Amino acid sequence: MTYCVAIKLNAGLVFLSDSRTNAGLDQISSFRKMMLYEKAGDRFMVLLSAGNLSISQSVREILQTEQIIDRDEEEPITIWNAKSMFDAARVLGAAVRHVHERDGAALKRSGVDFNVSMVFGGQIKGEGMRLFQVYSAGNFIEATSETPYFQVGESKYGKPVLDRVLTPETPLDEAAKCALVSMDSTLKSNLSVGLPLDLVVYEVDRFATDKIICIDEHNPYFRMLHDSWGQKLRQVFDSIEDPAWGGGDTTVPIMVNPSRSKPLKKITNHLDKLI
Repeated sequence: MTYCVAIKLNAGLVFLSDSRTNAGLDQISSFRKMMLYEKAGDRFMVLLSAGNLSISQSVREILQTEQIIDRDEEEPITIWNAKSMFDAARVLGAAVRHVHERDGAALKRSGVDFNVSMVFGGQIKGEGMRLFQVYSAGNFIEATSETPYFQVGESKYGKPVLDRVLTPETPLDEAAKCALVSMDSTLKSNLSVGLPLDLVVYEVDRFATDKIICIDEHNPYFRMLHDSWGQKLRQVFDSIEDPAWGGGDTTVPIMVNPSRSKPLKKITNHLDKLI
């Protein structure tokens, strides 16, 4: 399993992925889930992948040279000459379908689902930053101001903090911290997600980045974040008042009648009706 998250903000983009692919009692495998494509001054793109490793590796290999034909363009479109991130995402979708056409039938005969999920984001000169989630059929959706991030893989454990913290106005460093907390929560709850992590932070209109970090178990910042988040979470939890079942001295009683529903009814013998 894996966990990847990408965040689109007014200030830039944040990408974070783990590297765990298989975690059994006697076998732990690590493969990187992030690819970075950069032509300095012209385009910057990052690809995150989850799902079947052989499929995602094939897609990434084919994407380097994949072309699509557009009647309005004089030459085939690739990720290296696409005039927009939308067209680059179309090329990625075509690469996914290419692999499906080549391997889909054989995988199906072997009882293997064609399972791949990808997040593709960046900026091409002449337009703003864009972020897409690409599905197994090669179709995709785009992030909006209401939904400024995408997750693929084991997403449920790290989602709450993203929902509570992120807005388009969130500063880049704060968003990177939020992504790392999201990853830490996932690492805590699921052994199939594991270190090392790849973190990339991109500043808007730079078309390049030098903020590329590999984080392992010895990274001082990540160790501090892991310890601090656990401690602060416990402190906040302890500061919240316990429910007062008998009423008593509280301004927030829990034993109140709801406005529309009734409390659960007890069944005390075989004659009681369920409804």
